[in-house]
Amino acid sequence: MAFNILKNCADRWPIDAGSARPPDNWTGWPDNKKFALVLTHDVDTRKGFDNAAALMKVDQEMGFRAAFNFVPERDYSPSPEFRQQFESNGFEIGVHDLKHDGKLFKSAATFTEGAQRINRYLKEWESKGFRSGSMHCNLDWIQQLHIEYDASTFDTDPFEPKPESRRTIFPFWVEPNGFGNAFIELPYTLPQDFTLFVLMQEKNIAIWKKKLDWIAEQGGMALVLTHPDYMNFGEGLPGQEEYPVRFYTELLEYIKSKYEGQYWHVLPREIACFMRENIG
Repeated sequence: MAFNILKNCADRWPIDAGSARPPDNWTGWPDNKKFALVLTHDVDTRKGFDNAAALMKVDQEMGFRAAFNFVPERDYSPSPEFRQQFESNGFEIGVHDLKHDGKLFKSAATFTEGAQRINRYLKEWESKGFRSGSMHCNLDWIQQLHIEYDASTFDTDPFEPKPESRRTIFPFWVEPNGFGNAFIELPYTLPQDFTLFVLMQEKNIAIWKKKLDWIAEQGGMALVLTHPDYMNFGEGLPGQEEYPVRFYTELLEYIKSKYEGQYWHVLPREIACFMRENIG
């Protein structure tokens, strides 16, 4: 199946040339940086929750920060003490769906009821952003959330259940539709780790490098979405639906070595703040 998708979409994945156009009134990134770098991690399962602290340590040791997105209504929802562990180290906490069971976007009424609970978690966790499960998305409905940014879209990804591409490697405004809230949308722009290393069984990070280099050349936003759920942090061979964490560290090493001093590394809430203040 993955091969068939790839064959039919080779002209727009992993790179869609039409997504390189910057927003109107675009003046570039702060300090004349070549591109922006945003790291995000979605924690989908108990296994991912148990691996989250180890992944935070990987980021720290490599000199990076990231946003960890947690599911609020599962038995692995993070406690205040757990969240504080990440926040005190300069990381960001986001709300990831509600139950991650594929039902949040079942209907407008279902989402509205869920949005009320999500807003409570956003307030309790002091989170600024949201990402839906399985990248299900309706930007009109998401305006019901009290957020500064959403991260439930992508520039191009034919492997998603709903492959509606936004065709941009830049953040963009989502304006109110009459009753909702405006927010910044942050599409992920590098292929997901699950797609590359579980679905496609890639054995190296060549596709990540290719896409990153293209984004850097276009001056866009390299937003990375990975999952501790699929990373193997041990010495043995990866198990089913796992890949070695070294693939992720190789990506960070590549960024640091090839683009030292050229990228603006920020958290999602920080890039959303920049966009609100500079791209009205």
